[in-house]
Amino acid sequence: MVEGWVARGVRAARFRVKFMATFAACLIAGIAMCDQAIAQGCKPIAQRSADVGCWIITEASLGVFPGRPIYWHLDVYATRSAAEKAKALGSTVVEALGKVWLFTIAEADWRAVGGERIAEIGPLPVTAGSAYAAQYMEATFMPGMKSGIHQHSGPEAWYTLTGEMCLETPDGAMVGRAGGAPVIVPGGPPMELTATGSAIRRAVVLVLHDAAQPATTLVHDWQPKGLCSG
Repeated sequence: MVEGWVARGVRAARFRVKFMATFAACLIAGIAMCDQAIAQGCKPIAQRSADVGCWIITEASLGVFPGRPIYWHLDVYATRSAAEKAKALGSTVVEALGKVWLFTIAEADWRAVGGERIAEIGPLPVTAGSAYAAQYMEATFMPGMKSGIHQHSGPEAWYTLTGEMCLETPDGAMVGRAGGAPVIVPGGPPMELTATGSAIRRAVVLVLHDAAQPATTLVHDWQPKGLCSG
């Protein structure tokens, strides 16, 4: 009987070792796939196959801005219909990260009707007289994940719900974290983003780009110094 127990114990131990090895291999493969998806840039939400990654939800044409400073206003509503009713000029309803958002590009004193005010990010560095479009995304990065090296044809801003993100450009590095100041970077410079800290980074993202140019372009002639890896 003792020998039977020992044999069963050995078989169970072997099964556990085999299971853990398979699990680790799958986990590594999954991370590699996530890293590859991030390196290739953000993808349309219709192509979403996992929670982790950067997903383009929608794009809205905004036309020409006046010379006054503009801001990204973020408000949350209980339902999509309530958010749709509160839309104004420059507003877009977006469902991301389990919430219904009303994103509005407007001057600093603009206020949504109803809903919960989450943030007001700006001023956004734009050129008066130029036509812009707003590309809205959601991003979920595991700690240590990086974006591809890229640039935007207009300012990028993000609001972080959980975790933190470090952005490196030729001018240095800046960190955006949940509960902290939002990050705004002007269009033009190359950049690389890295999820730092120990928590999963979740954020909603705006690229306010020149309507006549792509929102994002991958860059191959600049390499970061690793300022976000320390």
